[in-house]
Amino acid sequence: MLERSIADEVEAAIKAGSTEKHLDTLKQVTDLFLLSADGYSGEQIELFGDVLERLIRTIELRALADVAARIALAEMSTQFASIKQAPPAVVRRLAHNDEISIARPVLTESARLTAEDLIELAQTKGEQHLLAISGRWWLTEIVTDALLKRHYPSVSRRLVTNPGARMSASGYAIVLKQAESDPDLAVETGIRVDLPPEQRLQLLRSATEVVRTRLLSRAPPHLFEEIRNAIAIAVASADREMSKVRDFTAARRFVAQLKEDGELNEARLCGFARQKKYEETVVALAELSQSTIDVIRPLMQSLRDDGLLVACRAAKLGWETTAAILECRYSAGSLGAAELARAKSHFAGITAENARRMLTFWQVRSTAPARAN
Repeated sequence: MLERSIADEVEAAIKAGSTEKHLDTLKQVTDLFLLSADGYSGEQIELFGDVLERLIRTIELRALADVAARIALAEMSTQFASIKQAPPAVVRRLAHNDEISIARPVLTESARLTAEDLIELAQTKGEQHLLAISGRWWLTEIVTDALLKRHYPSVSRRLVTNPGARMSASGYAIVLKQAESDPDLAVETGIRVDLPPEQRLQLLRSATEVVRTRLLSRAPPHLFEEIRNAIAIAVASADREMSKVRDFTAARRFVAQLKEDGELNEARLCGFARQKKYEETVVALAELSQSTIDVIRPLMQSLRDDGLLVACRAAKLGWETTAAILECRYSAGSLGAAELARAKSHFAGITAENARRMLTFWQVRSTAPARAN
């Protein structure tokens, strides 16, 4: 019987102990299977799976360091990736191989890998294996959740650009956190059709103006209005937060007392900013920069960073405190790592002398009487 002869030949090859014999037998059995794969019964496919898996296991144990062995298994993986009747056990064996050139073809394409297989691989294998899985033409939420829980930015980027990868709200929550410091990821995520509207708004609230502009330019026609409206809401929300009525009376008294006691310093200001104590931050920065609330308040209200950077440099603050003050402008969300990096670079280029000169000019202008029309 053909099946028995195959099993006997494999057994003989394994006993021979020769790498060349193992690889030659692997190729012969693979070619024989591929020749009539569509016509085999379930029992025959299982038999081929058993003998091929045993051969692969033997090669992995004895000869995987051999370049020829790796090439042979990678070729086999490529051949089996698109075969619907490929033995599941063989495909799983190839998918679990630590050598990505062997695992990638079946990870990317094979329909024989179940959701359970993919989840197990997502939980146990490395970044390259997860990237291969992320490129599959169809992925369910339970699989993408497992992939995203490993927190590889490259995997997140691959998934959001894969229209066949469905993602859950919890999966998107991970992506949105990463998108705060990754403008490209923010744009790709923002144009996803299945991104829930409330999470799109969350993304846009913390997005920079550059990201918002890019996102709108990339928006597909059926999402354009939704994204434009979400941007309008996000901007309006930020404007309301920055321009709402503030009472600085208590903050003035508190900061004045700190100054009198000799306790008003950069560390105290940094603490106010980190705790999002807006009024105290404004008053303390005004004092340390030898300016006034009338000058500092508009800088804190602005969506631009440059004026506030000038005030912080004039106050001789370090970058850590300056970054905290920039973040203090927002009750929710943040600038994101990329925007902070740009602000830090700008801050480093401002001299204390120029900052003081500019702040003095703003001070004079704020106290000058308005011209009559």
